[in-house]
Amino acid sequence: MVDTVKLNELKIDHFRLEFYDSAHTQEEDFRTLQRLVEQAHGVVIATPVWNFSVPAHLKNFIDRMGSFALDATHSRGTLEGKPFFLIFTGGSPKAAWKTLMHKTTSFLPQAIKYFGGSVLGHHFEPRCTKGRGKFGLVVDKRPESLERIYQEGIRFACIVARYAADGSLPIRHGMIHKIYGFAQRLLKFFS
Repeated sequence: MVDTVKLNELKIDHFRLEFYDSAHTQEEDFRTLQRLVEQAHGVVIATPVWNFSVPAHLKNFIDRMGSFALDATHSRGTLEGKPFFLIFTGGSPKAAWKTLMHKTTSFLPQAIKYFGGSVLGHHFEPRCTKGRGKFGLVVDKRPESLERIYQEGIRFACIVARYAADGSLPIRHGMIHKIYGFAQRLLKFFS
């Protein structure tokens, strides 16, 4: 089963420290998202890149995820290696993604890792404009892009199925997840 959620259609309050208090009552839309992430075997995040970052709705949700994706000390992730795949779209050519935009959005995969998730891949779709200053759907006119993301989706779905069955990840990603978790524990020990 696949659930699709559009963050801009939800009412989620802006991040405040009190959201990390377990006694604080979270709003219904946020609780729904929390339940979906916690119950999912894998998560795909698809987002535009606006002005060199993700939209505020997504950044806010990532900030708020700490209320359920971190342990009681707020220093260790609880997502247990859950697979994530990231899809970015932008109005710039691929060269701009490789040289600048990839860096400006790097907090997203790092936050997911901090929360205990595993980022298994990402896709950037460049130049998502119909013309100068005219935004709109254009990827449907790019069969090579559709085929590439379709193949990446099949690969991700196979990994998610394996993760759902036995909790395992591909060797490289499993090792990265274990090393990242060890580093978190080590930093916590020395702090």
